[in-house]
This record gives sequence, C-alpha cells and structure tokens, in this order.
Amino acid sequence: MSRAALLVLADGRFPAGGHAHSGGAEAAVKAGRISGAASLGEFCRGRLHTAGLVAAGLAAAAALGIDPVALDRAADARTPSPALRVAARKLGRQLLRAARATWPSAELDALGREFPKGAHQPVVLGLAARAAGLGPVDAAYCAAYENVSGPASATVRLLSLDPFDATRVLARLAPEVDRVVDRAVEAARQAVDGGVDALPAASAPLLEIGAEAHAGWHVRLFAS
Repeated sequence: MSRAALLVLADGRFPAGGHAHSGGAEAAVKAGRISGAASLGEFCRGRLHTAGLVAAGLAAAAALGIDPVALDRAADARTPSPALRVAARKLGRQLLRAARATWPSAELDALGREFPKGAHQPVVLGLAARAAGLGPVDAAYCAAYENVSGPASATVRLLSLDPFDATRVLARLAPEVDRVVDRAVEAARQAVDGGVDALPAASAPLLEIGAEAHAGWHVRLFAS
C-alpha cells in the first residue's frame, strides 16, 4: 500500500468533478439554513452522520471487493431523490475517468462497461481506492471527508465566508469523521458475509428535498 496514493485520491485538485457540486450547500444557503460558520458546522455535522456515513460504508465495501453492481443498487435504494441519483452518477462517471487514467485496473474497466452512464460515486471511489492499492479505511476516509469538505468549500464562494472559518469547521469535525469511518468500515466488513443490507442507511430528508428544489432552479452556481 502506498499511503501517498491516498493523498492523490483525496486531493481536491484530483479531476473528479467534485468542485462543481456543493453537496446541498447552495440550496441550504438560499433556504437560510447556512448563514455563517456556526450554521455551516451544523450542516456539515448533519451531512457527515447521514449522507457521509452512507457514502463511507459504500466506498469501504467496494474497496473490500463486494460486488459493485449490488453496491450500486444499494446506493440507489439509499438515495430517494432522483436529482441526487443523477448527480451521484455524473460524479461517478467523472471519477471513473480520472481513476482509470491514474490507476489502470481491470475492475475499473469492468465497472465502466457495466455502467456506461456512471455508477454511484461512492462505489467508484471504493474501487478507485482498491485500484490504487488502498484499503477500506482509506476509501471510507475519502468519502466521509469529501462529504463535508465540499459544502465547506462551496460556502466560501456562496457567502464569501472567510476560508479560515470554513477550515476551522472541518478541523473541529475531525474526531467525528474518525467515528463515522469506524462505523462505516465495521458495517462494510459485516456486509462481506451478511450482504449489502448490513451497510448504513441513514437518511437526510432536507438534503433530498433541497436537491429536488435546486434541480429546478434556472440560475445556480453549482450543479447540485
């Protein structure tokens, strides 16, 4: 295992398309649920323990070698919003392109053939980690962290929030990211024998509702 590969995969400059998505922050800002650093922290905490936990579990399971088709179905079942499913597959398609160019892999090639329009992003992330020689813990950390770092970065643009304040939000969430990763990896290990129903299925209704509203906007800064 090359731990440096984790830095490449988790780097915000990795060309996986995440910069174009706010993780629900744009809709939350318009609705008044994010107005500054304190409310950003609460938004990111809620996202971490719901969507972040689910994504981390799926990514860890894919890194463990669980059938990606079954995982993609599990991701669909855990994503009620059609808009979020579309966004997840777009991100998955872009991530797959970047991962195949960076860490050529027969498993990534097979995933591309199975899902020509894109698999769910956390599933692709887990297989990308696997192709890079990383393990389920690494994949879960990538998934959990990007679920909070994306909204934090987006809010800097949306509200002209001080980047130092946004970074402080992420730093204060670090212990909770650790706990979410532990839960996600444990669930993924159980899913190896117990099936995908063992994976987390936490829900975040406001994220789903916000995504549907956001998809209908004529003018928006982010794709989701």
